[in-house]
Amino acid sequence: MSATFYPTQPREPVAAPAVRLALKTDGASRGLLDGAWWPRSRDLLSELPALTDVLDPLWGRITRIAVNPEHWPVMPREIPVSGHTVKVGWFTSEIDPHKLLLLSYGTGRFDLLVIPPGTGAESAARLLAAASDHNGPPLTAGALIAAEGARHAVSPTGQALDPDEAWEYEGGAPAVSAAVTGQSGPPGPASRLIIGM
Repeated sequence: MSATFYPTQPREPVAAPAVRLALKTDGASRGLLDGAWWPRSRDLLSELPALTDVLDPLWGRITRIAVNPEHWPVMPREIPVSGHTVKVGWFTSEIDPHKLLLLSYGTGRFDLLVIPPGTGAESAARLLAAASDHNGPPLTAGALIAAEGARHAVSPTGQALDPDEAWEYEGGAPAVSAAVTGQSGPPGPASRLIIGM
């Protein structure tokens, strides 16, 4: 009996799905944010259903959201999601442009950092970790985005900063810089829930 061996073809590495949502666990202190979401686009009609599919079982049915329209080109009044409709409100001065406020019937309010869709994977990982870390400094969504931009000497809109502008974005506060540096590894299960959507 003889055996025939065929040469194996090199295999392409299979990339794991990108993490798109990181949430503080129930035991974590509330702070200013309950986690972070990294949508694939700025289209609420297509992005919100996937988010509510994940959040409804965890937080209760999401019935309303509120956003600042600065980064969302189309603002529908309602968005159909699995089994129900989510009402949309928008406020220009009351809500941070980088935050999504979600209201769940009977459960309460949840605030998520919205990571810009074009953000690189490493920056997004740092922001996901910083916004969902229960031990991190209590920073606003805008402060986290600005700190990440300053780390790369770019503004949140992607334009290069001169050194004086970079200092202003950092605010000279070490806590802001610490919030988004060195946290790209997988977090511990006790502090956050990570979901690849």
